Amino acid sequence: MTAPSNADRLRGLRYAWRVPILLLLILLAMLLGALVALLPATARDARYEPLSQRIVRGWSRALLRGAFGLRIRSDGTQVAGPVLLVANHVSWMDIQLLHTQRAACFVAKAEIARWPLIGWLAARAGTIFHRRGHSASLNAVMAVMVRRLRAGRAVAVFPEGGIEHDDGGITRVRTFHARVFQCALDAAVPIQPVALTYRRGGRSYDDASFRPGEGFLDNFLRLLGTAPIDAEVRFLAPLTEPAENGRRALAEAARSAIVRSLEANP
Repeated sequence: MTAPSNADRLRGLRYAWRVPILLLLILLAMLLGALVALLPATARDARYEPLSQRIVRGWSRALLRGAFGLRIRSDGTQVAGPVLLVANHVSWMDIQLLHTQRAACFVAKAEIARWPLIGWLAARAGTIFHRRGHSASLNAVMAVMVRRLRAGRAVAVFPEGGIEHDDGGITRVRTFHARVFQCALDAAVPIQPVALTYRRGGRSYDDASFRPGEGFLDNFLRLLGTAPIDAEVRFLAPLTEPAENGRRALAEAARSAIVRSLEANP
């Protein structure tokens, strides 16, 4: 019988210290969730971040750093005030990863609402749930996005609508759905592309995503015991001017900016 590797031995130790941290954070989330829901979502003075958003950012960082061992690094300048953040989609951790930088209203698939812990937290953080493939649901989601942008909030979306891998298991950036970009035009706010990358040993780590046939709980538990991962959030130059071809050109421009960033930092 082959002896277990050092990584396998360390996995058990990681569970031993990360599970208690996770349980403590779940308890804290239950206490803070109601508080976040009651606190104002925007500040009277745009120069200051609302307390509710600072709580979400701090808790998200504690979850990813303390319970999952992520070493988080950010680069670039965030657009202040209302903005549509559009990011590539790699893992379920993407939402919490972006929340470590800015507490935005996310648009996410309706299935996430039923995920243990993450679904509850997402709802408390103001996530807008969308039933994929239902045009009526998308119309309602778009209306909510516009209202929140006009109210001064940041809204974040993954315009790919899902995660895709090639035959080698490498995560690819799919075509961006253009319709979600219309809300930024309707609300007259800038669009900021955001490139998300997970790394280990200085190279892209695609195993942060779902493996073939892997469900959310399996992925959650696997990552809970895995060795530390480096997570990078790069805020790219905003797209402030409406393109000649409208939302389709904006979607293509945002995707191209993210792809260029990922290719420049393999």
